[in-house]
Amino acid sequence: MPLSHERIASDVDELAAVLASVSSKIHAHPELRFEEHQAAAWLAEAIEAQGVSVERALGGLSTAFRARIGSKGPRIAILAEYDALPEIGHACGHNLIASGALGAFLALARHAEDLGGTIDLVGTPAEEGGGGKIKLLEAGVFEGVDAAMMFHPFDRDVLAHPTLANSYVTFAFRGRPSHAALAPWEGASALTGCLETFRLIDSQRVHFKDGVRVHGYVTHGGDAVNIIPERASAEFSVRATNVAELERVQAIVVRCARGAALACGVEVEITERRGYRDMRNNLALAKRFGEHLASLGRTPALHDDTVGTGSTDMGDISHAVPSIHPWIAICEKGETTCHQREFEACAGSERGQVGMLAAAKSMARLAADLLGDPDLLRAAKAEFQGA
Repeated sequence: MPLSHERIASDVDELAAVLASVSSKIHAHPELRFEEHQAAAWLAEAIEAQGVSVERALGGLSTAFRARIGSKGPRIAILAEYDALPEIGHACGHNLIASGALGAFLALARHAEDLGGTIDLVGTPAEEGGGGKIKLLEAGVFEGVDAAMMFHPFDRDVLAHPTLANSYVTFAFRGRPSHAALAPWEGASALTGCLETFRLIDSQRVHFKDGVRVHGYVTHGGDAVNIIPERASAEFSVRATNVAELERVQAIVVRCARGAALACGVEVEITERRGYRDMRNNLALAKRFGEHLASLGRTPALHDDTVGTGSTDMGDISHAVPSIHPWIAICEKGETTCHQREFEACAGSERGQVGMLAAAKSMARLAADLLGDPDLLRAAKAEFQGA
């Protein structure tokens, strides 16, 4: 017999104080990618306090973990993120992602013997540029998983927002130093080659398709004002709506760096690093999640073309198993958005806790539905296989 949605919501409410405590501690002690030792420990301790064992150092990652409830049957993964950003802490609200996943899991743990399947809570480090989920995927952590879910804080509720495929490119320029006043003509400026790369990339934006984003910063620009820079470097993130367009644009970006180096008489070393795939939102799952949100008095949109998007390693999971990554409001629409200081404050606010609890209830209900409603799981898999 399927679990009562009302019972699940009540269970999450009973856990609210625990979830708020974990969320607040993670928010107050931000840890960067692959360094989330305290956050992972707090989450694991909260799980173990409810009588559920935790597998630490999952997939060879010291800050990843997995807890499992249930037995034979379909296996559903609820994913937690908990890394922070440099300087601006939890301005992406990962403390809420972690506590929301924890709440959904612990609510279902109270009914482990009646689930009709298995629920995994997977702690996934380093979403902010480290690709923790990809490393866990490659380690086989998601083998046998039938569906995966998480949520992300935002300024509005959106069920199936797209994300961009992305990659990283680093350019290291090497020129020839000389005294900048006495004999500048004897030098070859690595910094000039670096800055010309930015200009050339800007000149190519007219040829980028809608949705493409290319942005970078100078990581080294010289060593002294009176020396023609011998070394300069920059890092770029390249994003596009799909992998094919990403590869096309990345080739343009690399060509710009090579052209700038040639024009400036310097050398350039290019390092390309894999990023994330675009998000394949499973609409069968997203719409059911939306029904649960609506039952809580919220009014989620399926899509919202008025706002931009970023990238997430959940995209890679969505290419492996049916997945959702809905966005849940923790502030007023237009008030602030991810990676802003104001959003960091919202992630630690009472309004943030309200959004987190709504997400926890909806994820728990959706997971229970997937184990108790074979038609829903079949529909999700058919959509995934036909996409």
